[in-house]
Amino acid sequence: MDKKYGILFEKVSIGSCEIKNRFAMAPMGPLGLGDSEGGFNQRGIDYYVERAKGGTGLIITGVTFVDNKVEQHDMPNCPCSTHNPVHFIRTAREMTEKIHAYDAKIFLQLSAGFGRVTIPTNLGEHPPVAPSPIPHRWLDKTCRPLTKEEIREIVVQFGKGAYNAKRAGFDGVQIHAVHEGYLLDQFAISMFNSRTDEYGGSLENRLRFAREVLEEIKKTCGDDFPVTLRYSVKSFIKDWREGGLPGEEFVEKGRDIEEGIEAAKLLVEYGYDALDVDVGSYDAWWWNHPPMYQEKGLYIPYAKMVKDAVDVPVICAGRMDNPDLASAAVRDGACDIVSLGRPLLADPDYVNKLKAGDTASIRPCLSCHEGCMGRIQEYSALNCAVNPQACRESSERLIPTQHKKKVLIVGGGVAGCEAARVLALRGHEPIVYEKTDRLGGNLIPGGVPSFKEDDHALVAWYENELKKLNVEVHLNTELGADDVINFGADVVIVATGSKPKVFSLGEGPVYTAQDALLGKVDIGNDVVIIGGGLVGCETALWLRDMGKNVTIVEALPKLLAVNGPLCHANSEMLKALIPFKGIRTITSSKATGYDGRVLKVSTPDGDIEVTADTVILAVGYTPSNSIYQEVKDKISNVYLLGDARNVSNIMYAIWNAFEVAKNID
Repeated sequence: MDKKYGILFEKVSIGSCEIKNRFAMAPMGPLGLGDSEGGFNQRGIDYYVERAKGGTGLIITGVTFVDNKVEQHDMPNCPCSTHNPVHFIRTAREMTEKIHAYDAKIFLQLSAGFGRVTIPTNLGEHPPVAPSPIPHRWLDKTCRPLTKEEIREIVVQFGKGAYNAKRAGFDGVQIHAVHEGYLLDQFAISMFNSRTDEYGGSLENRLRFAREVLEEIKKTCGDDFPVTLRYSVKSFIKDWREGGLPGEEFVEKGRDIEEGIEAAKLLVEYGYDALDVDVGSYDAWWWNHPPMYQEKGLYIPYAKMVKDAVDVPVICAGRMDNPDLASAAVRDGACDIVSLGRPLLADPDYVNKLKAGDTASIRPCLSCHEGCMGRIQEYSALNCAVNPQACRESSERLIPTQHKKKVLIVGGGVAGCEAARVLALRGHEPIVYEKTDRLGGNLIPGGVPSFKEDDHALVAWYENELKKLNVEVHLNTELGADDVINFGADVVIVATGSKPKVFSLGEGPVYTAQDALLGKVDIGNDVVIIGGGLVGCETALWLRDMGKNVTIVEALPKLLAVNGPLCHANSEMLKALIPFKGIRTITSSKATGYDGRVLKVSTPDGDIEVTADTVILAVGYTPSNSIYQEVKDKISNVYLLGDARNVSNIMYAIWNAFEVAKNID
C-alpha cells in the first residue's frame, strides 16, 4: 500500500459501529435489486456482497421506502423493510451475513418518500404529496399537503423499518433525507414549506419531521444503533425547476449555506450519528448527480464547512475516485469517510486494488450516467456503462472455455478491447489489429476536453489489462479482407468503428470535430460548429474554454434533440452551460455556404451571415464496416461489434462486446 493513502485505511467509527477503513459505498437507487414481496433478490445480494468482497468498509444500500400508503410511489422491485417484514428479514439476513464475512458493515437507507419529486411513471393517478400545495418538479400538478396524522404514520413506519433492519443484521440505518429536495428536505426548506402548524415556520419546526424520525428509531432500536442522515448543505435553486451552475451568481431560493450549517448543528444536537454531505436539489440535480462537467471532489468544500461545525463523522461523496484527492480531503479535515458510488459500480474491487498499490487496474468511472442514473430514470434498472457485470454479478460471471480458440479482432476501439479482455480472461487467444498508432478509437478525440479525462483513463485501463493478459496487439496495421480471410482464425470479430459524416459547403474548408480535437486543425478565433448534438456541444464547451468565440448551428429546434445523454442531469447541465458560457446557438437552421470567412445560414427568419475563421462539422458518424461486408459470407464465425455495427455510445460498445465474447466457445 502506498503510504500516502494510508490514512484511507484507518479505522473509523459511526456511533458504536467500527468500520475497518474510511471507504463507504454511496447509496444508489436499488432498482431491480428487490423482489415483489419487498425483499432483496439474488441480484441485489450478489451486488452488495461483491463490493464488500472488494474491500469497501461500509456498504450503504440504495434507498428503500418505509411507506407506500401515505405516498403511493409504487417503486418497482425495490426492497422494503415494512412491506413483508418476515420476507425482508429472511432475504436481507442472507446478505448481511455474507457482507460481515468480509469484515464490512452495512447500513440500510430508509426514505420518507419523494414528495414533489416523485418519478412521473411511478405516480400514476395518485396526487403527489408535499408539506404544502407546491408545484411538482416534473409534472404540471400541485402537490397535496400531508396531514399531521400522515406525518405521524410515516414516523411510526420508520421505527418499524429500522427495527426490521436491525433484526436483519444491518449495522445501522441512513435516513433519506434532508437532501436533494426529497420529502424530508421539502419540510426543511422554507421555499417548499409554508405550513403554519408545528411542522412549519422556524427552522426547528421545519426540521421537526426529521427529528421525530430519529427519535422513533432510537426508541425502537436503542441509542447504540447508528442513525446517519443524507444531508445537502446548499440547494442551488434559482427558482422553481431552475438550478444554479458552478461559478454562477444568483440568489439562493432554497437552503443557503448559512442555514445549512445551522441545520447541521441542530440535526447533530438531535442525535444523528453522522452526516452524509452533498449539495443540490432536483431543481439543480446536476449537483447531486454530478456529470463529467462538474469538478472532481465538488462536495469537499461543503463537507469541510459541516465538519468544522459538528462533532460527528462526516461522509463525503461526489466524484471522489481520485485517491490523492480523497486522502487529502481526510487529511485536511474535510471528511472522515470517503463515499464512492459510481466508481464502485465501475470497479467493485476499487478499495482492494488501491490497498495493493495497483491503481492502474482500477477501472475508471466516466461520470456518463448512461448505465446508472440514466437507466434508473428510463428503465428502472441500475447498471454501469463500463462494467457489464454490475448488478448482474452471477448471471454475467465469466466461465472459462473448454475449447481454446484463436480469435482475430479487427479494430482496437473500445469494443475490440473489451472483446479481447473478456476472451483472454476466459482462456481464448485474442489477437488485436489496430490501424492507428494506439488503442481507444473514438475515445481518443472524445477524451481531449479536460472534463472528459476519464475517457482517456479508460483507454489506459484497457491498455494495462490487455498487457497483463498477454494479449497480442498490433498497432499501425490495417488488415484487408484477404488478410482476414487467410488469417486462419477460428473466430473473427470486426470492430472497425465509425467515421465522422462530412459534406462540402462550397469553397471554404470544413473540418470534423474529430480532427479539431486531435489537433489536426489550426482553429481560428471565430468558430462555427454545425451540429448541436452531444459531440457538437462538448466540442463547443472545449473551444469556449480556450477563449474562442463559438456559434452552434443546429437543424433541429433545440440542442441535444436526438442521441443526447440518457440521464437528464447530464443533458440539462450541458444545455444550461452553453448559454452560461456565452456560446451562441442558432436552431432550426441550416448552413448553406462557406467562403472561408463567412458562413451563410438559412434560418426561419431568413438568411443570415456568421463570421467564421473555422467551420467544424459535428453531424454524426457512419459505421465503418466494409471489411465485414466483404468477409461475412466467406467466414463462418464472424461478428460485427461496436459502432461498426450500429453507431451508439460507449456503453453499448462495451456491453455488446462483453456479451459476444462471454459466449464464444
